Amino acid sequence: MLSSGGGPLNLDIRLDIEEGEFLAITGPSGSGKTTLLRLLTGLIPADEGFIRFDGQTWLDTRQGVNRRPQERNVGLVFQDYALFPNMTVRQNLSFALSKNQSPDIVDELMAITELVELEGAYPATLSGGQQQRVALARALVRKPRLLLLDEPLSALDASIRSKLQNYILRLHEAFQLTTLLVSHDYREIFKLASRVVALRQGQISQPDLPEAVLFSSGQDGDIRLSGEVLSIEEAGAGFAINVLIGHNVVRVPARPKDIQQVQPGDSVMVSFQAFQPELVR
Repeated sequence: MLSSGGGPLNLDIRLDIEEGEFLAITGPSGSGKTTLLRLLTGLIPADEGFIRFDGQTWLDTRQGVNRRPQERNVGLVFQDYALFPNMTVRQNLSFALSKNQSPDIVDELMAITELVELEGAYPATLSGGQQQRVALARALVRKPRLLLLDEPLSALDASIRSKLQNYILRLHEAFQLTTLLVSHDYREIFKLASRVVALRQGQISQPDLPEAVLFSSGQDGDIRLSGEVLSIEEAGAGFAINVLIGHNVVRVPARPKDIQQVQPGDSVMVSFQAFQPELVR
């Protein structure tokens, strides 16, 4: 049971996550996203439930199993960087080392996140993006297999967000992580995640339908929706344009002359006829 703006709410979720998957979790505020991450880490107790990861049971309320957070070895990053202000960048990472753990991991993480030149700096002298890089690196010092990200980039501007998204992908792949990202930003979700689930009122729901936007009747009674171009990519012998419509990403087949006229960030109209999307200029 959790508290939300609409009153008490039961978090009732059954979710299977593949090893190495990058899963995004979205949904309105108060739907249980952060609570789900805290349950996975063991930071809050569960009234009833079962959590198993990498062959190890973390939680089984029927059997009285509830492993402590330090026994789950999960990396967790919040929007708040939570760095130690009296420690340098290197000291913040080194503080996370477990007993008898080699400090080589600190050097490796600082290299990947390009923090080597900042190793002697204190948090107060760093930009928001630099501090978040330190927080990301510190979360991986103990080499967790599961990384949980609770809107870690929401306070940063668009250009910094894009750079940090690249760091997150690099870390996800370099350390072969299973990663869960809570985010409201569909551009971020599309760039990072291999799968997305939506929470609503404490339960997994279908992704929201397009929030419409612009409806108009075209030829033969087709439906047209406006959207924003997210990316353009090769698809077999042709191309595909990924368009954000409301809260959905639609993959639209495109010809070479189509992609010459649009670029990421452009507003376009997509026609849906016989369930086949087509760009309308």
